[in-house]
Amino acid sequence: MTTGRKTAGMKTAQYDALLLLSFGGPEGPDDVIPFLENVTRGRGIPRERLEAVGEHYFLFGGVSPISQQCRDLKAAIEADFKEHSIDLPVYWGNRNWTPYLADTVRQMKEDGVRRAAAFVTSAYSGYSTSDQYVEDIARARAEVPGAPQIDKLPAYCRRTGFLSPFVDATRTALADAPQDTHLVFTAHSVPFAQPRRELYVAELEEAAATVADEAAPGSPWALVYQSRSGPPSQPWLEPDVCDHLETLHGAGVRSVVTVPVGFVSDHMEVKYDLDVEAAAKAEELGMRFVRVTTPGTDPRFAALARELVTEAETSGEQA
Repeated sequence: MTTGRKTAGMKTAQYDALLLLSFGGPEGPDDVIPFLENVTRGRGIPRERLEAVGEHYFLFGGVSPISQQCRDLKAAIEADFKEHSIDLPVYWGNRNWTPYLADTVRQMKEDGVRRAAAFVTSAYSGYSTSDQYVEDIARARAEVPGAPQIDKLPAYCRRTGFLSPFVDATRTALADAPQDTHLVFTAHSVPFAQPRRELYVAELEEAAATVADEAAPGSPWALVYQSRSGPPSQPWLEPDVCDHLETLHGAGVRSVVTVPVGFVSDHMEVKYDLDVEAAAKAEELGMRFVRVTTPGTDPRFAALARELVTEAETSGEQA
């Protein structure tokens, strides 16, 4: 494999592979606690807390949806590349579970990859949603002598390929909803002290506003947070989605459509924290609760990888 290929729609040929980079998740009951230990390493999380969180996964057979979703997204990106005559192999590596990123980088090196673009399954800027992945790439490359150069592609939270699937799904969810339905946009909470937290929030607010304006102009909406994992003494982004549902209920709202705008696929934070926990809270309050789908493998979302690689080829823009 060389870097001298010619591909349709690309003026240069600096990349010879695409890396799909994700978070990772357990694929069986025996994986759950070791996976959670990977996620929380160095944070002093007590074993009993890991076991409590592990119960979320055991509700789904100890399998996180994210791994199959990554396989499906990889296949969708490969199909889009083929359709547009883009001759790039697609690799997949994770931060916290197999296939581990360092193993993927090692395979890329063995296959002769010299320079790759990394498409991360997180649309936003900020530390945990962007910068930490850059650190992961550097750490993995350091483990592989002669590793290929890997450039993280820019955040894509403003891109049509990410937002349009949310717009369409929100319109569908509102089609038979009562007129007083409120839109509740959710994203993963992060600590107040996390670097670039302000940019993360600003991008989320912009994305939520765009979806609300296009899907339901004039409808009431709010951005709230979910999946907090820190100690009570540490300030995190609020309000929590369940707290917000109680506030809406107190104001007389009886119907909500929840839009997980902070996520690209229906992984565990969506399937448990929204579909189980928030849905149960809404039922307790007597509220109608509908959760819209994430982009997943929508062709417009899969095409984002090609669009970003093509733009990076011509502009040299990176995260």
